This record gives sequence, C-alpha cells and structure tokens, in this order.
Amino acid sequence: MLNRVGVLILGVLAMSLVGCAHSPQQLNVQPQVQVPLNAVARNQPVVVVVQDTRPSKVLGTRGGIYPDSSNLTLTEQSLANIRQQVEQAVRQLGFVVVAEGTPNANRLTVNLAELNYRSPSDGAYVTQADISATFAAEARSLNENYRGRYNASAQHRFGYAPNQATNTKLVTEVMSDALTRVFRDPAIVQILQR
Repeated sequence: MLNRVGVLILGVLAMSLVGCAHSPQQLNVQPQVQVPLNAVARNQPVVVVVQDTRPSKVLGTRGGIYPDSSNLTLTEQSLANIRQQVEQAVRQLGFVVVAEGTPNANRLTVNLAELNYRSPSDGAYVTQADISATFAAEARSLNENYRGRYNASAQHRFGYAPNQATNTKLVTEVMSDALTRVFRDPAIVQILQR
C-alpha cells in the first residue's frame, strides 16, 4: 500500500514539473494581405522575390522554467505561404508575375527581416507574449528603386501557456498586419508601374 502511495505521489510530482516545462513549437504561418487591392497596373511584368533574412530562425521561447527547451520557429512551408500571398497581391494590383531573367520586368523583393516572440522569463507560468514582425521591401524599376520597412506588433495576456494552434494564429495575425502595410504603401506600387 505504501509503495502505491509513493508511486502515486511521484507521478503527481512528475506531472506538475512537466507542466512547467514547455516543448518547442513549429508554427506554420499563413499571413494574408488584409486590404482590398485595386487593379491599378496594366499587366506590367514583375519578378517577385521573397526571402527570410532574419539573423536567427528562432522567434523566441515560450517561457517556463526551462525556456531554452521551448523555442518557437517557423515551418519550412511558411516562406512558401508568404511568397504565395505576395504573388497573389501583386496579381490583384494588375501586374503579371514573371520568372527571374524576364526582359524589361520590374522587381519586388520582400524580406522577412524580423520576427520576435517574447514572454516573461521569470516564473514558470507564461502570462504574456509580445509579438512583433518586420518586412523589408524593395521595389525596383529600370531607373528607380524604393525601399521601406513595415512593422507590426501586438501584446497578448494568458492565464495558461498558449498551445501551438494559438501561437500560430497570434503570430500569423501580426505578420498579416506587417505584410498588409507593404501593399498599402503607394510608393511600392508606383515604382512597379514604371
């Protein structure tokens, strides 16, 4: 009987410790441009380049008592999702997306420059997440080029550590906001039209 009670107590203790340690998460983000885009172009050809230029592929950690083992990263599919959305937005503006090396084509390069997820490092419970995203974009025509940086951020509070689905949704929302700002910049469209 004593052995059973001892095993039960050890089991409960082990479960409570596991609750304080979070496993890593890979987020498959699918950011969307959240404004209607008018077809202002006249089928001008545009080469689209989308890159992940962040110095670290780790967004941050989920916190808890072992933050080093709870890293947040993006899936490999995420960059393809961003590229698909950028190409779709370019087409909605009335441009034709063409392959690298196409003669007389203008060029739009969109870099995921920063993506951060910060949660309090003190204490076992994740109570807050500060999420920020930055896209750097360059529009280039034959004679001109224009560069801009587009940021978005959000702060969320929790009563419990958010799961992978929740973190994917929250990070996607911030990235969508930043990506939308790229296409709300009239200078980007004007350069691509030339």
